[in-house]
Amino acid sequence: MKPSQRTPLDRCRPGVIVTVAWMSGIRCGGSRTDRGSVHLHRRPGPHSRIRILRNATGRRGTPATVPDVLTLLAEKRSGPVRSTPPSRTVGSKISGISDILQGHTLVDLSLLSGPIPLLVAATGAAGGVWLLTGHAGWFRRRAIPLCAATAAILTGCLWFWVERVWRPLPDPIPLTVYLWTALALWAVALLVPRVLIAPRRAWAAAVSVVAAAAVVAACAVQVNLFFAAYPTVGAALGFEHVTRIDFRSVPPPTPTPITGRPLESIWTPPADMPRSGAVTSVNIPGDRSGFHARRADIYLPPAYFTDPRPQLPVLVLLAGQPGQPKDWLTGGRLGTTMDNFAHHHGGLGPVVVVADATGSTWDNPLCVDSPLGHAATYLAEDVPTWTKAHLQVDPDPGGWAIGGLSLGGTCALQMATNYPQTYPTFLDLSGDPEPTLGDHQRTLDAAFGGNQAAFTRVNPLDLLAEHRYPDSAGVFVVGSHDDELKPSIRKACDAARQAGMDVTYVEVRGGHTFAVWSVALATEMNWLATRLGLTPS
Repeated sequence: MKPSQRTPLDRCRPGVIVTVAWMSGIRCGGSRTDRGSVHLHRRPGPHSRIRILRNATGRRGTPATVPDVLTLLAEKRSGPVRSTPPSRTVGSKISGISDILQGHTLVDLSLLSGPIPLLVAATGAAGGVWLLTGHAGWFRRRAIPLCAATAAILTGCLWFWVERVWRPLPDPIPLTVYLWTALALWAVALLVPRVLIAPRRAWAAAVSVVAAAAVVAACAVQVNLFFAAYPTVGAALGFEHVTRIDFRSVPPPTPTPITGRPLESIWTPPADMPRSGAVTSVNIPGDRSGFHARRADIYLPPAYFTDPRPQLPVLVLLAGQPGQPKDWLTGGRLGTTMDNFAHHHGGLGPVVVVADATGSTWDNPLCVDSPLGHAATYLAEDVPTWTKAHLQVDPDPGGWAIGGLSLGGTCALQMATNYPQTYPTFLDLSGDPEPTLGDHQRTLDAAFGGNQAAFTRVNPLDLLAEHRYPDSAGVFVVGSHDDELKPSIRKACDAARQAGMDVTYVEVRGGHTFAVWSVALATEMNWLATRLGLTPS
């Protein structure tokens, strides 16, 4: 890049790049090659017979300017997490700030890469410097250590309550999240002595409040970089980038839909077909199960709004825990993925029913029928029955698939093994190989009355060992940095293969985050569409 072509941020000194990259968790080293460039070193991902999807941003040890740092923010490795065909490469390189901003509104700006994480980190660093600077000696000797101790104690208490008392999640929250929480609490605690230092200088107190808010925002962005739950500013503000319609305006089923397999080979999109699909929200009642589910979000592809209308396959998607169906539209980028697929296939795509498998944000009924709720019957009977009655979908099980992320991935595998006649196709995205509340005994006591035999009757690994599934197929996906989960995912995939399933093991670069799951769904759509009879093989 010529000097005249560089943006102001491209011409930043290496020290600025390294400082902000350090705050963002990027390991920098090597020698300076020219002004505005440093060597960025990253450990290479695993190489094996497994299929690995990775974002391409350059080779190890090659010079990188600020845009490289921006790209690496989205690729940040964040520790242990969840969830033999050729490899694929995903992603692109950012060439400059102007390229990022061009054609984007504020809500489109990424919180995972680009200028926003960088600027928030820099602002947080400046805020931290302000908070740590005091005119009185007692501030440096007493206030700073006391506030740090207070933040550490509060964070420790939070960790104990969440991980040892409440235990809402089957797996522990990563230590990185608690460290960023402690830093945010430290910034808030420093407000007290900062205001006491200058009680008569209102402007200084106001600046301290803004500085603390900047540090808290920077910490929140770092936590979001770990989970990738909010990929854009719009997602964080609740924008979904989809067209929302009232369910009452959804066309009802017609008696003579266009049918055939593969559907794409006999389908001609009409000229008046919408350019994009739409999402509607509706309550799917638990008539047989009695399960109290939250409203489901349903994506309908452009072809659904034509006349005559094709009979479309169904993909049931499940969120994780904590979570809600809407997570697939924000962090999972469901609307964008499905619209992109439909754009290349004449408006065709599956009807995607994002159902609720937990009943609330923090509950975990384990996708079984138990005292915790009859979630299994809800997903296996209530959801398919309602969908076939109210939407123009393929009634044949061959046109049905179920998928999910994290807890939803566990649930998808449970449905595929317990109800193969309903869901012969599945996507397990970073799911545990068995239903769990954190430890086996706690799971037995809460959901199975302490009865190991009752657990064995519904546990996927036990079912795969006892039964054959020659008509089932699925994909197991896990983040390449999810070292804790990868062995169990491989074990589940091997067990499924030995039970006669047509399965594939896939690694996507990343951890237990939406950055993995959104890429996985988009990447597996071609296989899924062929499997469900939409497209030719």
